Amino acid sequence: MGRAEERRARQRGGRRAAPKRRRSTPSASAPAGARPPKGRIRRLFTWKKMLGTFFGLCLLVIAAFIGLYMYVDIPAGNATAQLQSNIYKYSDGTMLARTGQLNRESVDLAEVPKDVQRTFVAAENKTFYHDSGVDLRGTARGVLNTLMGHGTQGGSTITQQYVKNYYLDQNQTVSRKLKELVISLKLDRQKSKDYILAGYINTSYYGRGAYGIQAAAQAYYHKDAKNLSVQEGAYLAALLQAPNQYDWAIASDTGKKLAVARWNYVLDNMVKQHWLDAGKRQSLQFPTPKAPKAAPGMKGQTGYLVDAANVQLEKQLVAQGRANSLGDAEALVRKGGWTITLNIDRKKQRELEQSVTQQLTGKLDAKKRSVDADVQPGAVSVDPKTGKVLAMYGGADYFKHFTNNATRRDYQPASTFKPVILAAALAEGATTQDGQPITANTIYDGTSGRQAVDHGSKVGFGPPNEDHHDYGPITVQTAMNKSVNSVFAQMGVDVGMGKVMAVADKLGMDTKGMEPVPAQTLGSMGASPLEMAGIYATLDNHGRKVTPAIIKSAEHKDTDLTLPDPIGDQVISREAADTVTSVLTGVVDDGTAHDSVAVNSARNGQQVAGKTGTSDNNKSAWFTGYTPGLVTSVGLFGEDSRTHAQVPLTGATGLLDPTTGLPARINGGNYPAKVWAAYTFEAMGDVSTFDLNTTQGAAVQPSQTPTASLTPSQTPSHTATSKPPTSSAPPTSKPPTSSAPPTSTPPTQPPTQPPTQTPTGGVTDNPLDPGGGQNGGQ
Repeated sequence: MGRAEERRARQRGGRRAAPKRRRSTPSASAPAGARPPKGRIRRLFTWKKMLGTFFGLCLLVIAAFIGLYMYVDIPAGNATAQLQSNIYKYSDGTMLARTGQLNRESVDLAEVPKDVQRTFVAAENKTFYHDSGVDLRGTARGVLNTLMGHGTQGGSTITQQYVKNYYLDQNQTVSRKLKELVISLKLDRQKSKDYILAGYINTSYYGRGAYGIQAAAQAYYHKDAKNLSVQEGAYLAALLQAPNQYDWAIASDTGKKLAVARWNYVLDNMVKQHWLDAGKRQSLQFPTPKAPKAAPGMKGQTGYLVDAANVQLEKQLVAQGRANSLGDAEALVRKGGWTITLNIDRKKQRELEQSVTQQLTGKLDAKKRSVDADVQPGAVSVDPKTGKVLAMYGGADYFKHFTNNATRRDYQPASTFKPVILAAALAEGATTQDGQPITANTIYDGTSGRQAVDHGSKVGFGPPNEDHHDYGPITVQTAMNKSVNSVFAQMGVDVGMGKVMAVADKLGMDTKGMEPVPAQTLGSMGASPLEMAGIYATLDNHGRKVTPAIIKSAEHKDTDLTLPDPIGDQVISREAADTVTSVLTGVVDDGTAHDSVAVNSARNGQQVAGKTGTSDNNKSAWFTGYTPGLVTSVGLFGEDSRTHAQVPLTGATGLLDPTTGLPARINGGNYPAKVWAAYTFEAMGDVSTFDLNTTQGAAVQPSQTPTASLTPSQTPSHTATSKPPTSSAPPTSKPPTSSAPPTSTPPTQPPTQPPTQTPTGGVTDNPLDPGGGQNGGQ
């Protein structure tokens, strides 16, 4: 009987019983592994059970929240009382500095112009005047991310941020977030919006050690909060997102762009909220902040060292999920309670400072020469085996020049980038365009201004050499010694600039946003002495990555922080790294650093590798060099003492060209190399030699010499085809036998044969690079 008939029978009162349904059993034809009947699953997961479970969970959460709401009270505000000193120590445990004086002065909201008040609302929480004090969606997202270990995201209201700043702390934990939510709800019910806004702008951290809007107004515009304009207020409101990154005095080019974008965002939101007239908005100009003032107790090099340590600590707090952003991390550090031991060696720090004074700053006289006021030196010294930053020179005085010249990235490293190009060629097994491997003995066309060629096609880039000197066909070794721009421009094209920049990134250069174009072969990007010291330390460490670390340890009673190992993985082969080191010994013994380093009487036979660099229009000059146990990068930067614009160094210290009697360029082989030599030969300890796995470079003399003429062809370069060098004792494998420093005397053994081919390529009449000047020279 079917189901319909059965139902009708029951309705008629019929007694005919329906046949019993039998349990279905798998038939012989049923496939193995067939699913069980659906009825069993449906009985287990009915919609009633699922709905009941959902509502049960909701009731449980609501009950838990009500309990939490009743349990958590608004605590007493104690942000000021919680502030402690930070203690900074040298590597040997002796005291470097103690900081912690709170720079805060609260002001009544009535003293802050109304339109300035609204900039903070426009920046952080447009619904502030109408919401209940919390952003449930943002808080739930933050809790979920914390539980999953994905860090946290923004989205907090002004009320929540005030609670975090004043009543709680910056630690990213679930319990802290739940407390923040409850306290914010209670505070919004008990206090006025003006009370909360006043608390928020008076407790927030704005950078430059300034807590609160009054301290920030003084720090950035040297005026009281009551005198701030709406555009100045918009900048201060923008700062709260990333105080260190957006501080105009120390921001990178990217940081400045982000700061201006955030400033525009704030003002545009004010227009949308009808708090600012659109016509007035269009007339507002970005209010460039004034130069910062140094905090007490930070004079000399102390301030630079403390700031550098703080920056590294803040990055680690974010990386390990201890802080949501660099701004939060900075607030955690400024709050105090840290004992931070630096890797700085007191003796080496003193020796570096003395070397800069004796070799450079002691010769500057701004009263006689205005250019002398524009010279800004910076230097970093690193142990390549441990990655420790042993010494740092940030500038003449933290009170006089706030920017740390050792960590700034706004000047070109120039020809100190050339070793990276060679490292890329060796690491990638690159060849010239006629298929020959690139080695120290590869012969290139060293004609000044020669257009780089990509398989017969000119790439539109032909940089001049220093003083437009034509070298003709020369080896890579000689080109490195003499810093020949045209050779490395062609080598970059041969290797592929994408590969060159990829290797630069592996070695430790921050290449984000850099276009892989031939112009980068001149070192036209920005880099810091700290960055270049790390790159060269990786070469010195046989290709194992070295990330310079200024912090030895950082301890806090509330935070367990583990610092990463400065020594990383093998990023290029040992043979490639050692070959570059071997080639760079030639720069010292026979090249642009010879007069300042090789013949230094304190060298005492010490092996040295390094590279000079002089940037476009002589705005920066560099020497980055190393021994087996010490890497130091020294940079000089031309910075107008009033406008802070980049300016030439030419003529500083009264240096004159002996031929013309005119002010002379400050090359990397001059003062930077002199500072390096005076410091290194005093600080290095015992004389040592490089342990290199290579048969190329330095005094391994090529077995052939380029001819003096060029023959037109389509191939821009080639490699010598004869047997390897026959020299049995290259100085890269053992130290000189005499205590006298090496000289640049030519080898007595003549080359065995001329090259079998000659390099060529089109040479234009005056193919200067787009930037002009004499980029990337010595």
